[in-house]
Amino acid sequence: MSYCWVANIRGNTQVSNSAKSKRHMGRNAPTVIVIQHSTLARTTVVKLLEGELAGWNFIDMISTESLDKALGVEVRLIALDLAGRDVESTSLRDDLAAITARFPDAPITLLSGTDDVNIARQALKIGIRGFFSTSLPIDIALAGLRLVLAGGTFCPQLLGAVTNGSNEHIPARNEAEKSLDDKTQYLAIADFTPRETDVLAELQCGCSNKVIAGKLNLSGHTVKMHLQHIMRKLQAQNRTEVVARLVQRAAGAHDASPS
Repeated sequence: MSYCWVANIRGNTQVSNSAKSKRHMGRNAPTVIVIQHSTLARTTVVKLLEGELAGWNFIDMISTESLDKALGVEVRLIALDLAGRDVESTSLRDDLAAITARFPDAPITLLSGTDDVNIARQALKIGIRGFFSTSLPIDIALAGLRLVLAGGTFCPQLLGAVTNGSNEHIPARNEAEKSLDDKTQYLAIADFTPRETDVLAELQCGCSNKVIAGKLNLSGHTVKMHLQHIMRKLQAQNRTEVVARLVQRAAGAHDASPS
């Protein structure tokens, strides 16, 4: 998934060798930063993301003290491990401040070992754009990553709270997220043409129309036309809502599959 994990261990600041090699593959390529003390966890996340975001760079590091080594690259996402910390903890706040100071436009996601809705709610209140618990199925987590990259907010714990009627103190959400709650039951079972599927795949990775056109060897007008068809089929009003619809569809498909 799209997520960066930061552990509550700040002593070792060395960036892994894989991070160094990946960073030299292309500093202009879109980049995801993964921060995690555990080599196994860090490597696992990077390998998963490499399969999902082909052509992207991935920089893995042990702590936020190594963030300066990523300056100058196009960072699209920071994935940060909650590592058992409280959302109000000083160490987490310090990590978030360090990230924001260097990469103010990059969305931050948290990986958590708990589905606690109160923790998820607190995370969104402080500006976290994605809350991924380790209990999430991989396909749902990857769909959530694409939503964050497209400009949305992913927090299935809070969507569940709304469904159960417990919406007290839930932070204000954008129109795409409100629409996702209100219209979930009307999600279209759309059939996409092969070219629409190609455009959709690039859209889910957060690519602009210009980038999509270049990758697929299409004109900007043709890409716009395909996007209009996709939005109509999904009853979506904008790019972010398209990805939100697909996240919900993936979740519905998982729930309907036999255990």
